[in-house]
Amino acid sequence: MNENKTLDNLMEAFAGESQANRKYLAYAKKAEKDGNLNAAKLFKAASDAETIHALKHFDVANKVSSTEENLKDAVEGETHEYKDMYPDFIKVAEAEGNKAAVTSFTFAMKAEEVHARLYQEALDNLAQTEEVFYYLCPVCGNIEKFVPEKCSICGIPGSKFIKY
Repeated sequence: MNENKTLDNLMEAFAGESQANRKYLAYAKKAEKDGNLNAAKLFKAASDAETIHALKHFDVANKVSSTEENLKDAVEGETHEYKDMYPDFIKVAEAEGNKAAVTSFTFAMKAEEVHARLYQEALDNLAQTEEVFYYLCPVCGNIEKFVPEKCSICGIPGSKFIKY
């Protein structure tokens, strides 16, 4: 048995299942908006099923490490996104005149920078036992450790943030 091919297959399956999860959530939101509640429930259930598959593949591929290593990986990934990936995507979208994509990429880029900082902070304070709460902006994905008056990235009221 070729272990490398199996690992490649596990990671391809992980990527596909992860994308299906998000796609089905988007479909569920649209079905709800259209008043198709049964279809929305099915899409939500399927989304959760795809998450189960993705997590299992990721686990079998031995991609989950210690919390410290996982935080380091998260810092690296988020840093790549805000420093390299999204700036390039923004340039292309601007050149093509796609203002909606520019906004989407810009919001994500700014939020990813915050995520990288928060992951680094969590890594630096890994031994901390005091509970921390996080607040997520449902529009741009910004995360704060307090409820802001308004989102520093997209400007929506802090009352819309979701507590974790």
